[in-house]
Amino acid sequence: MKEIEKLLDIMAQLRDPQHGCPWDAQQDFGSIAPYTVEEAYEVADAIDRDDISGLRDELGDLLFQVVFHARMAEEQGYFDFAEVTNGISEKMVRRHPHVFGTDDERKRGAEPGSWERIKAAERGVDAPELSVLDGVALALPALKRAQKLGKRAAGVGFDWPDAGGAKAKVLEELEELDSAASSGNAEHTTEELGDLLFAVVNLARHLGIDPESALTAANNKFEHRFRSMEAALSEAGADLAAMDLEALEAAWQAAKSRT
Repeated sequence: MKEIEKLLDIMAQLRDPQHGCPWDAQQDFGSIAPYTVEEAYEVADAIDRDDISGLRDELGDLLFQVVFHARMAEEQGYFDFAEVTNGISEKMVRRHPHVFGTDDERKRGAEPGSWERIKAAERGVDAPELSVLDGVALALPALKRAQKLGKRAAGVGFDWPDAGGAKAKVLEELEELDSAASSGNAEHTTEELGDLLFAVVNLARHLGIDPESALTAANNKFEHRFRSMEAALSEAGADLAAMDLEALEAAWQAAKSRT
């Protein structure tokens, strides 16, 4: 596509050590990675705000990050943008046999668990001795990484049979957190809090809920209600910071009733 070719040419010019942009030319994979993550979040933010025009722009920014990394890789002789696009095309065809496979595969349609089985087979071809947990990116948000780790372990049977077992684990970890907090050992308390959060993520998985989305919704709800409480108190001439806990709780309950 000529549009992609134009973007690739722009990137090449920006990276030119003699006539390009000094900032772009001195970047490497590590220095650009935070911007890549940031752009992915900005895409998600545009979607959350139902900002379609913004989504178009943010997708362009994210695409530019892909082009940036591919250009740096090409300069070092690793791979180029064409190999990136060919690789993902081949992967999508391979992972969708119900769409691109044989007549029999297409007739069977999508089969539960086939995506993970194909991914596991791909990992096995690359390195037969790898752990089932390999490939879960360290840079993922902690909730998302916990979700993926739990899902990978469940794929080989290391899991509770139903949500009841996951819920019991949450209650167990909550008791252990209480015990650790009572001991005054900050390091142990931190460890137990992490175990509790991990158990909650596993419960979410059993309930078919994405924990990242659930927490995002809870954040938004809290912010909306807190702002409503602030506005009501300001209108009444009350100083939020000077109120006692009982008065704050009453104001909070009033905000909940309004939202």
